[in-house]
Amino acid sequence: MKNQTEGYPVVIAIPVAWGEMDAFQHVNNNAYFRYFESARMAYYERLNLGDLKSRTGIGPILAETSCRFKTPLTYPDTVLVGVKVTKMEEDRFMMNHRIVSTKLQKIAAEGNSVIATFNYRENKKVRVPEEMRLNIVDLEKSVNSS
Repeated sequence: MKNQTEGYPVVIAIPVAWGEMDAFQHVNNNAYFRYFESARMAYYERLNLGDLKSRTGIGPILAETSCRFKTPLTYPDTVLVGVKVTKMEEDRFMMNHRIVSTKLQKIAAEGNSVIATFNYRENKKVRVPEEMRLNIVDLEKSVNSS
């Protein structure tokens, strides 16, 4: 299982809730996006982005997200959700997400997100702050140097 999340600096485990099942007896597509969001928040916490936002007003904002569903999830299960930054641009960065079913021992979904950097005090998009950029580079290096 580890090899399916290898290369992801942040991986979290989330138990599948019975209430996430839909009328077709599999986890509803909305839950996958919540899994992605939970992993993104864990990534942001590792970068200490809450502190950066408190000090500067600048933080991440989701600009775009997508998901490719590979196999249906069902209750009970626990998923491992990995997230990594795959590209950085002047005012945004791209993240890749992977959901792995521990019950099925396979990848259930993969997705991508575009994260813009936003000044919440001035209500406008801004450049990725150097502090954020360096912290992302360091976090990504930590998994690639292990």
